[in-house]
Amino acid sequence: MSKLNVNGTVVDIDVDGATPLLWVLREYVGLTGTKYGCGIAQCGACTVHINGEAQRSCAIPFETLSEKDKIVTIEGLSKKGTHPVQKAWLKLDVPQCGYCQAGMIMAAAALLKKNKKPTDADIDAAITNICRCGTYRRVRAGIHLAAGRKA
Repeated sequence: MSKLNVNGTVVDIDVDGATPLLWVLREYVGLTGTKYGCGIAQCGACTVHINGEAQRSCAIPFETLSEKDKIVTIEGLSKKGTHPVQKAWLKLDVPQCGYCQAGMIMAAAALLKKNKKPTDADIDAAITNICRCGTYRRVRAGIHLAAGRKA
């Protein structure tokens, strides 16, 4: 049995060490906001923050983490959906189908934590998540709005 710090709560987890963090979060912790997309760390639907960095949880083996690592999922980004990125997403109606959006929001939040006023080029370089619906222009506008710029 190992301990994991998820959204500020330490939980006991008893799984095979090779189990990807994505499945630990969804199946053992019960946080289903983090989505399975590709399973090979390409699409970004499974993006979470690990120690403040956006990481693709489908490619992180459980055994590489410890209680010292701070994991934040979409459920832990803000208690009432009040993070600036979440508010911008709602105001601009960013998602279409919405499947990729939890990961997209987590990637955008990590970008804004590092770069308060990203340019379009900064956004393009940092947000490598895939959206099958093609909402990339709205994602960019949402990030600018969350950064305090006119969308």
